[in-house]
Amino acid sequence: MNRTVAIVGRPNVGKSRLFNRLARKRISIVHDQPGVTRDVVSTDIADGGYTLLDTGGIGYRGSDTPAALTAASEEQVEFAIATAALILFVVDGLDGISGLDAKIAERLRKSGKPVRLVVNKADFDDEKIDLAEVYRLGLGEPLRVSAEHGRGESELRAAIIEALGTAPEIEEARDPQKPLGVCFIGRPNVGKSSLSNRLLQSDRLIVSEVPGTTRDAIELPFEFIGRDGKSYPFRLIDTAGIKAATKLASPVEYFSRLRSLDAIKETDVVFLVLDALEGVTQQDKAIAGEAVKEHKPIVLVVNKWDLVKRAFKERGAFEPYKSERDYREKYEKALFDRLYFTPGSPVIFVSAVSGYEVDRMLNAAVKVNRMMDAKLPTAKLNRAIEFLTERTPPPAIGGKRFRVYYATQTGNRPFRIRLFCNREEQLSEQYRRYLEAGLVDEFGLAGCPIYFDLVGKPKHEPGTSFSAMREAQEQLRQKKPAAKWRAAEQSEEPSHETLED
Repeated sequence: MNRTVAIVGRPNVGKSRLFNRLARKRISIVHDQPGVTRDVVSTDIADGGYTLLDTGGIGYRGSDTPAALTAASEEQVEFAIATAALILFVVDGLDGISGLDAKIAERLRKSGKPVRLVVNKADFDDEKIDLAEVYRLGLGEPLRVSAEHGRGESELRAAIIEALGTAPEIEEARDPQKPLGVCFIGRPNVGKSSLSNRLLQSDRLIVSEVPGTTRDAIELPFEFIGRDGKSYPFRLIDTAGIKAATKLASPVEYFSRLRSLDAIKETDVVFLVLDALEGVTQQDKAIAGEAVKEHKPIVLVVNKWDLVKRAFKERGAFEPYKSERDYREKYEKALFDRLYFTPGSPVIFVSAVSGYEVDRMLNAAVKVNRMMDAKLPTAKLNRAIEFLTERTPPPAIGGKRFRVYYATQTGNRPFRIRLFCNREEQLSEQYRRYLEAGLVDEFGLAGCPIYFDLVGKPKHEPGTSFSAMREAQEQLRQKKPAAKWRAAEQSEEPSHETLED
């Protein structure tokens, strides 16, 4: 049963504010500037059992928006109207009814869809509203609301349920598979929306060469059929391009940046999208740092690989690179030289235009997500850290070296490892990264974040629990000979399945 409600209307009548009011959270960007919303933004309203859509303003002709984007935005509105079981037509109660409102009303009447007329900005009484004009739209009794202050909210919610009917009770599956949340982040115009549309197999998101086309963080569900024939549910978030804070030219760009950073927190696996021709820029590095800061697993996606293939096909060579393989290898080396704080992250070279290797992104996301639940055997963890510190000893700080007495895993997502050590302040950032990279390599945790929880030895307090930690470590070493250690380690190896398994 279709239970979709679309909010439509001309620009700047308060559609996005009403959307956020009904959703009870800030999803769409709200600003006095008309034409801010471009893509269709959706959310599920749990207490009503329906999906709510926010759309761009119909008839917007702003000088700051290219005609192609305006046309694409209106196509998205048409999509929402065609999809909806109920349309909320929003007009401005203070501005009065315009000629554009009348044209939209006629268009909605011809659609044959159920329409409820919503007069917004009715903050006080109805004296400032020309109700005669409102009734002339021919859409029945208007609902008077204030999206900003909440007036008429309960009446509007009741009207929606009355139009849709009570939501049917749905029996929950015995073993429901939780959708895997993936998020595209990156600079403007690297192809995030194009990749999203490729995964969705539709033109659900507006794609343009104009940087900054996407403004809201768009969340969409889809399913992927793996190579094993099984269906895997995903929750896809397409975000606005993240600009440097110093280069934000307007409040809209500021809020777009905040939405993108919030999307990182809400996702399971982050796809960092890079440009195959431009390489890794300083801004790419800063964006990757935001994902690392939130301890999220990262898959590095190098988009526009079709342009690289075309260059080698047409020219025969792409100076100073000998072949496509040579270019790929040197790109990947340069990538990790710049993104040294993402050790072992999977690198997938793709093309949103041709679909080249796009399915590998999802395979990588599933694999990384599964690895995030792995348990690291304590004995092997301690032996790995001992090996790493002996191979490359920590630098001496103030005449003393950082020393680990004992290590144990305390959590997942991210991997939390508690290190009992001599002095936590002696662990430098560079040596921390060395230990992280070593553990990622040892346990096959490509792309997974590791967080060290340091417990330093209390100063001037003999007889602490660290003696017990050292004794426990020594017992682990002496408990079994080397051959038995290897056998134990093999039996304790975490298993990492992929879609190909």
